[in-house]
Amino acid sequence: QVQLVESGGGLVQAGGSLRLSCAASGRTFSSYDMGWFRQAPGKEREFVAAIRWSGITYYADSVKGRFTISRDNAKNTVYLQMNSLKPEDTAVYYCATAGGSNWPSVTNYDYWGQGTQVTVSS
Repeated sequence: QVQLVESGGGLVQAGGSLRLSCAASGRTFSSYDMGWFRQAPGKEREFVAAIRWSGITYYADSVKGRFTISRDNAKNTVYLQMNSLKPEDTAVYYCATAGGSNWPSVTNYDYWGQGTQVTVSS
């Protein structure tokens, strides 16, 4: 069983930055592949980024070059640094543990956090 708790969301103006954190329970965090997803009102949950236990990263085209996923295994935490934010980035952001390698697929992920709201004003 893994528990995930996201934090760091908030209200920011377009062009601004936020850093999201996802704290995980469990002694084997360093062996997990992790992902970030987001869900805007009325839309399906969509893939944002993933990071393997080895540090290899994957990004959705919509965030490539603006967002950076990273992890600190000593702190059992994965981060999402979001720069050059746009109003269309507004969503609830979730972190999750990956059970396989189909990174963009929601069904690839086992455990989910409760989400943190990010709102970008124009």
